[in-house]
Amino acid sequence: MSPDLVVSREVTAALNSGTGVVALESSVIAHGLPAPVNREAALEMEQAVRAAGAVPAMIGVIDGSIRVGLSASEIDRFSRGEGISKAGARDVPFLAAAKGTAGTTVSGTIRIAALAGIRIMATGGIGGVHRGAENTFDVSADLREISRTSVAVVSSGAKSVLDLPKTLEMLESLGVPVVGFRTGEFPAFYSARSGLHLEHRVETPIEAAAVVRESHALGLGGPLIVQPVPEDKGLDPAWLEETISEALLYAEREGIRGNAVTPFLLRAVAEATGGASIEANRALLIANARTAAEIAVKMAAISPPPAPPPPRPAPR
Repeated sequence: MSPDLVVSREVTAALNSGTGVVALESSVIAHGLPAPVNREAALEMEQAVRAAGAVPAMIGVIDGSIRVGLSASEIDRFSRGEGISKAGARDVPFLAAAKGTAGTTVSGTIRIAALAGIRIMATGGIGGVHRGAENTFDVSADLREISRTSVAVVSSGAKSVLDLPKTLEMLESLGVPVVGFRTGEFPAFYSARSGLHLEHRVETPIEAAAVVRESHALGLGGPLIVQPVPEDKGLDPAWLEETISEALLYAEREGIRGNAVTPFLLRAVAEATGGASIEANRALLIANARTAAEIAVKMAAISPPPAPPPPRPAPR
């Protein structure tokens, strides 16, 4: 039995015709960026996908309905953030049953995307292993979901506030192919440089599309395709690390724990950078959406799309 997906007419037509489709997460709009930058970034991501010849499919849960392809008015609702919770894959059943509304994280987005027949998504930075996880066991569900869902994820690595070496090790342990797009280094979200070497690299969308095809043929999750933040928007990694370390000490003193840590750290970085980190986030979201669309177009050209479950078109 398949869940009741409500797929927009545009996305339905694209899936039926074999046009490339790119899934976009809605949590970054509802929770990751402040207004009005969040709404602007959402529309710019969609525009970047369309300009590359693919169709955007922002995913979320609205009043218990699992939506694939949000309308402009629905994006407006998410960007206001009022009454919008955050949903990973495990939260979606509860929200559907309780008629809740939520922005989907990477894990929630790729689980729903896979059910709809979408094979690639774009985001800013994935979740990962939190600093101090050896004591707290705080590891994002994004990693396991990427490892078991055949949806490629395009991101600028993992969020800088995380433990990036442990995150990369966990991805390897889970068998996730991590591929640099025109980079040999795992990006650090706001910064292009992390000092973490990648074993695999591609230079073109067609090369990336071939990796996705082979990964899915082998039944592997992902792959995770990473590209650095645009050069003119990147932050200095040494200064950024110092800022994050200071914010972590403050969070520990104030008893900020669990799901509250990452949003607190991102706000602290935004304040310390005078908003430069917000502009970096916006820039990398748009760049990743564009790259994901270019790959989606090549994926559609080199192999037929899998037959999606019959979607119920949205009443709009």
